[in-house]
Amino acid sequence: MKKILVTGALGQIGSELVMKMRGIYGSENVIATDLRKLEGSPVVTTGPFEILDVTDHEAMLHLAKKYEIDTLVHLAALLSATAEAKPLLAWNINMGGLVNALEVAREVKCKFFTPSSIGAFGPSTPKDNTPQDTIQRPTTMYGVNKVAGELLCDYYYKKFGVDTRGVRFPGLISYEVLPGGGTTDYAVDIYYEALKSGKYTSFIASGTKMDMMYMPDAISAIINLLEADASKLIHRNAFNIAAMSFEPEEIAAEIKKHMPEFIMDYNVDPIRQGIADSWPNSMDSTCAKNEWGFVAEYDLAKMTTDMLQKLRAKGIGAK
Repeated sequence: MKKILVTGALGQIGSELVMKMRGIYGSENVIATDLRKLEGSPVVTTGPFEILDVTDHEAMLHLAKKYEIDTLVHLAALLSATAEAKPLLAWNINMGGLVNALEVAREVKCKFFTPSSIGAFGPSTPKDNTPQDTIQRPTTMYGVNKVAGELLCDYYYKKFGVDTRGVRFPGLISYEVLPGGGTTDYAVDIYYEALKSGKYTSFIASGTKMDMMYMPDAISAIINLLEADASKLIHRNAFNIAAMSFEPEEIAAEIKKHMPEFIMDYNVDPIRQGIADSWPNSMDSTCAKNEWGFVAEYDLAKMTTDMLQKLRAKGIGAK
């Protein structure tokens, strides 16, 4: 990879991926794009940044040619809860943007990555140790988008030879950027509120187990998959990857080890709870491990220690 274009670069994943990639490949070689420009963001100030609406194919193609890219990382999308609240908008952005990005990758003959999600599964999917290849009948617009996206990426690889790659992310937890409308957002919010007020009200019910991953592991997974030997990739566009699986009370218990006075109660959001109930408890990452060496460094205990340290260093909860 020499010239990389990233869409949705100011989002939860993009904000960290761009900075990591600039450290590896050089600041001028990672072109960040988003629908808006966030003044002062390191993503904007440390390298090339362009305003881009991913529903505008010609604008995306223009940037791909302008910077002579060889890799396109397409992250721009509405997340699960937001997509369920605005399903038509989600279809237009998530699917329209993806088709445009795939077309650009075909036209400039570049490598392509876009993430899928645990949301691509549904209530009829085996919930524990969910297989790589299994039934996918999601009941949310976000899930429908992700399944269609996986199939589209397979199609562009088989039909046009586009080097498409992707993973199914679980819930992602980060101290850098607040999430924006995801079902697993509680697992980020809880750390902020623990430091700010010593208490948290979970919108996900007790006993709801979901796969999660700390953002450093997610970023490493993207880069490692993009760098992987193409001849060894069998599944290519939808690798199950996961690092830990826990219920809200388990993350609360881990925080209490550091903050014994921390308390948590519940006010369940029926929309996000319904989405969570349709997802697996845990995914089997064996194919990712065998085909490109995926491994996660962080478990719940190690992540909690690091999250609290990093948030305190940012001044969260400081008096």
